[in-house]
Amino acid sequence: MPRYAILLRGINVGKAKRVAMADLRELLAAIGYADVRTHLNSGNAVLTGAGAEPATHAARIESALAERLGLDSRCVVLTAEHLRVIVDGHPFPDVATNGSRMMAHVLAAAPDAAVLAAHDPVALDPDRARLGDRVIYQWCPDGLLAAPPVGTFAEKRLGVAVTARNWNTITKLDDLVGGR
Repeated sequence: MPRYAILLRGINVGKAKRVAMADLRELLAAIGYADVRTHLNSGNAVLTGAGAEPATHAARIESALAERLGLDSRCVVLTAEHLRVIVDGHPFPDVATNGSRMMAHVLAAAPDAAVLAAHDPVALDPDRARLGDRVIYQWCPDGLLAAPPVGTFAEKRLGVAVTARNWNTITKLDDLVGGR
C-alpha cells in the first residue's frame, strides 16, 4: 500500500485548533490508516493507506477531524513520490543554508494555468521564490514574517488551499515516508 505525508493546516498554532499528536495518530488509525507517525506538534503525519487520489484522502481526514475532534482544518496530502519531487526540486540549495528559513508553500491542488498566468505568486518575491509542482519554494533569509506573503497571495488569487512548512520539516517528512 502507498505511503502518504499529511499536512494539516493551522494545527496547534496559537490557542485554536489544539490536538495532541497521540489523538491525531489514534484518529488516523481508527479511519483505516496504518503505520501512522506524527512529526512535531503541528499536524504533520506520515501513514500508509489504500491507493487513492490525495484529494480523496484529504477529504476523508478533514471529515474525521470535524466529526471526531470538532476541528475544522484543511488537509493537504502528498504521495511519497510527490514529496520526493518537491525535495528534489529545491531551487536554492546553494543559497538556502538554513532549513528553518527555506519554505515550501504546498498547494492542495494544481492551480488553473490561466489563473496562475494572471496571478503569479513568484512576482511578489522574484529573487527568492520559485514555482514547482504544487509547491512554491521561498527562501526567507530574514524569516517568514519578513518575507513577501506568497502563500497567502497564492491561496487568495489561485483559489487553492496552501499550507507552509519549513525545509527541515519537509525533508524529515520525506525521510519518514521513505523517500530515501
